[in-house]
Amino acid sequence: MLPTTFGNPLWFMDDELLELRGTALYRATELRKKDLLTVYEDKVKDLVKKLLVLDGDSESDVCFEDFLWANSIFWSRALNLPLPHSYVFPQIQEDQEKEISCSVDKSSEVSTSNIYSGSPINENDGKRFEAHGNDTRMTGVTSTSRQGETVWVEGLLPGIDFCNHDLKAVATWEVDGTGSITEVPLSMYLISALQSPSLVEKEISISYGNKGNEELLYLYGFVIDNNPDDYLMIHYPGEALQNISFSDFKGQLLVAQNAAMRCLLPKNLLDSGFFPAGSSNNKAKNTCEADIICNFSWSGHRRTPYYLNKLVFPEDFMTALRTIAMQEDEVSKVSSMLEELVGSEGERQPSGTEIRTAVWEACGDSGALQLLVDLLQKKMMDLEASSGTEDCDAALLENALIIGSPEQQTSAETNDIAQHKLMSRNRWSSIVYRRGQKQLTRLFLKEAEHALQLSLSEGH
Repeated sequence: MLPTTFGNPLWFMDDELLELRGTALYRATELRKKDLLTVYEDKVKDLVKKLLVLDGDSESDVCFEDFLWANSIFWSRALNLPLPHSYVFPQIQEDQEKEISCSVDKSSEVSTSNIYSGSPINENDGKRFEAHGNDTRMTGVTSTSRQGETVWVEGLLPGIDFCNHDLKAVATWEVDGTGSITEVPLSMYLISALQSPSLVEKEISISYGNKGNEELLYLYGFVIDNNPDDYLMIHYPGEALQNISFSDFKGQLLVAQNAAMRCLLPKNLLDSGFFPAGSSNNKAKNTCEADIICNFSWSGHRRTPYYLNKLVFPEDFMTALRTIAMQEDEVSKVSSMLEELVGSEGERQPSGTEIRTAVWEACGDSGALQLLVDLLQKKMMDLEASSGTEDCDAALLENALIIGSPEQQTSAETNDIAQHKLMSRNRWSSIVYRRGQKQLTRLFLKEAEHALQLSLSEGH
C-alpha cells in the first residue's frame, strides 16, 4: 500500500528540478540530497549490510535509492505526536531509576521498586511516584516531574498517516491520554470535524497545519494553488556582513540585540498593510512594535512614525536591517549614546532594548527600508532570471495539461496538445510554487517601497 515514488523535489528528474531555480527550495533540495548521501555512505550502508546478515539475508543489496525511499516514507507521513518523556527516552528513565535507588533507604526502596518495572510510565504511575517524593532524602523529585513531561516527536501513526491534507479537513486526530475513550492510554483516534454525519465514500482528510507551498512541496510533494497559508522568506546573507563597513561593531550590536537575520512573511500579513487585498477573518498580528525607552538625554527625540501600525515587517528583522545599514555618522552617534549608558568606568553593559533604542534614535527607518527594498528586488531578480515573470508562469499554468508520465498519455490527450502544454505533476507543482513566491515578493516589495517613501518624506 505504500508508494514507491514521491512528489517532493528529492525525487524530481533533473529537468523538473531546474524549474525551481532561483527559489529557496532549489538550494535546499541540493543541500538535503548531499546531506542524505553523506549519511548513507558514512553510517547507513554498512549498518544495513550487518543487519541483513544478522537476519540471514546476505544476498540482498541496498542502495542510496532505498535509503531515500525510507527517508521519504517517514517525513512525508510523520505527525508531530505528544508522548511521555519516559516513553521517548527509556534509557534516561532507567538511569534515573538507578540514581534514585542509590539515594533512598531500604524501606523506600521496597515501597517504590514495584513502580520501576521497565514499562512506560502512565499518568497513574506518575501520581504514585509523586506520593513517595515527599521523602526529603529522595533526589529524584526533579527527575520525576521530567518523567511526567510531554515530549512532541515526529512519528508514524499507522492508519492516520494515510489521510491527505485539506484546508477544510473532514476530521482531526486526538490523543486519548488516559484511555477513557479507546481503553488504550496514549492511543490516538480520528474524530469528525463535520457538523453533520460524514457522507459515505467521502475521503477522510486531516489538516497538516498552516503550511505554505514551500513546506508542502519540500516535505509532502504537493502544493495548493492560491494557498492562503503561503509565505515568503527574506534573509540577509551572513557572509555579506564581512564586507560592510564597521562589520565588527555592527556584528556585536546584532548579537546584543538578538536581531533576526531572516524572517518569514506570511501572506495574511498583507491584510494589515498599506494595500490590503480584502478583509480577512484571520489577520496576522502586526509584529513591528519597537521597545522604546525614554530615560536618557538622547532618547525620545525621534518621533514614532505614524505609519508604524501599517508596517508589516517584523521588528526583530527591522532591527537587524537598521544596524547593518548604519552610516559612519550614525555609528558615531550610537557609540556616544551607548557610552552614556555604560558610564565613564564601564559600570554596566547596556541591555538589548537600550541598544535598539539608541540605533533607532540614530538611524530611524530609512536605511533599513532601503536595504529591505534592495533584498526584495534581488529576490525578484533571482526568481525571474531562470523562469520569467509571474505572468509567464500564469500563462504556463493556464495552458497546462497534467499527466503522471508520458506513458499514461491517451489519444484524447494527444489531440489536446495543440491547445495545451503537456507537463508532469512535478513541473506543475514547481510552477505553482514559484509563481506564488513571485506574487508575494511583488506585494511585499510594494509595501516596502511605500514605507520607504513615507519614511523619507517624514525625515525631510
